[in-house]
Amino acid sequence: LPPTPEQEKPPALPSGELRINGKGKKLRKPRTIYSSLQLQALNQRFQQTQYLALPERAELAAQLGLTQTQVKIWFQNKRSKYKKILKQG
Repeated sequence: LPPTPEQEKPPALPSGELRINGKGKKLRKPRTIYSSLQLQALNQRFQQTQYLALPERAELAAQLGLTQTQVKIWFQNKRSKYKKILKQG
């Protein structure tokens, strides 16, 4: 029996999974580029609160067309940057 079209295709990687090249080094996911509208909304929300509860994060991610992980990491990075600026005076 000839293979079905589904059997011919290499298995698809779920989005976000890190691929490994021949040398065993992990390839990182490309850096997320946020649109100016997304950044504006994220910054506005950060001014209201530096920490998001899970439902808030899910809602914000859905509104902006981002994943919850992208929103979570953006907030983590922003808090880190904010604390660094406070330290410097």
